[in-house]
Amino acid sequence: MNFRIVCAAAAVALSFASEAALADDAPASDITITGSAAIVSQYRFRGLAQSDNKPVVQGAITVAHKSGFYISTWGSSASAGASPINIGGTEIDVYGGYTHTFSGSGVTIDGGGYGYIYPGAPNGNYYELYGSLAKAFGPATAKVGVYYAPSQRVFNFNFTSPTHHNAYVYGELGGSIPNTPISIHTHLGHTGGGFDWGKPYLDYSAGVSYKYKALTFDMSIVGTNVSKTDINNGFGCGGSAVCIDSFHRMSKTVGVGSVTASF
Repeated sequence: MNFRIVCAAAAVALSFASEAALADDAPASDITITGSAAIVSQYRFRGLAQSDNKPVVQGAITVAHKSGFYISTWGSSASAGASPINIGGTEIDVYGGYTHTFSGSGVTIDGGGYGYIYPGAPNGNYYELYGSLAKAFGPATAKVGVYYAPSQRVFNFNFTSPTHHNAYVYGELGGSIPNTPISIHTHLGHTGGGFDWGKPYLDYSAGVSYKYKALTFDMSIVGTNVSKTDINNGFGCGGSAVCIDSFHRMSKTVGVGSVTASF
């Protein structure tokens, strides 16, 4: 069932691209279709494990118009049953927006809406609004952005915070090493509101990527500043080692490796 949903989402995006390319007012050269498929050692989202610290497969497809408007679908296998984060085994994201790079300045703006769909755990479905600003400095790029989740049904089922909205702000710095296939990336984010994990928390990552033809190999360190004390207090574990370890396992620092094929 979940596999059929993923295929259907991809088919919708491909159908949109085909119709746009055939339209008289949208020549084929105005449309760009890109995609990827990846094997990842585990799925981490904002520092938290979404796959019970187990390997996942992921895929994405993006349809973009030269005007700057785009629509994308992304999917991943995910946690089901045993994990404190139970999202039903599959996540499908659908998002779209507008991006523009100002020629000569190296500044890029991006914004739109993002929907998170969990076919096996529909109570977790939610949406966010996002925006970002990036600036290129030679081979390096600095970026700041925000995702905002307004009040919606998902917060009725969240037991970590009484807040019914959430803000995620982040900064990134990365770039390629000139004349090499190697690039470096770093990320620091802050979650505050209905998606707190025991407390409002920071997540971070730093990694190195190596590109070979259509393949990208990446190794990153990913984690949060959530301690066992934060878990005990935030989740009311009452000192139970089983409770503390179960929730802390999702947020502790780990190494994450991936292989991505782009097309």
